Amino acid sequence: MRAVVQRVLSGRVEVDGQVVSQIGQGLLVLVGISESDTKEDADFLCRKILNMRLFVNDKTGKAWDQNVMQKNFDVLLVSQFTLYGFLKGNKPDFHLAMPPLQAKDFYSKFVEAVAHSYSTDKVKGKLSVRIFGALMQVHLINDGPVTPQLDSRNPELFLLTLRFQYN
Repeated sequence: MRAVVQRVLSGRVEVDGQVVSQIGQGLLVLVGISESDTKEDADFLCRKILNMRLFVNDKTGKAWDQNVMQKNFDVLLVSQFTLYGFLKGNKPDFHLAMPPLQAKDFYSKFVEAVAHSYSTDKVKGKLSVRIFGALMQVHLINDGPVTPQLDSRNPELFLLTLRFQYN
């Protein structure tokens, strides 16, 4: 599994002009599922998303000290099969992504696992399962931006974009 995790001030997903999911401050996570992913991959991603210390500790002022759960912030999960795409010439190829029917069930279980590990009130993404595969508009206000990338098959991968200052 792959994820692009974005620290946000807010985020929302729209389909056909209707808001289907939204959050306040927290993490907006684009989730890609490959054809070979297993429960172990999902467990790895769940742990990393919820435990990454991407937030400032307000009491001490220490940067990179608290995770989304410690801050009691929101998590918005968005299925994104194109994370397993690559260019074949100039045309995108997505054959490494899990097929849609199988991916819908896998993604649904992943959302449930993240919610169970944190809070059903704080984790959003279930509504997008009903419209799985629909064209979506994802809106967000980046906080930083801070955008780490995760890959369950390459745990050393942790690319982080830093362009912010702490007061």
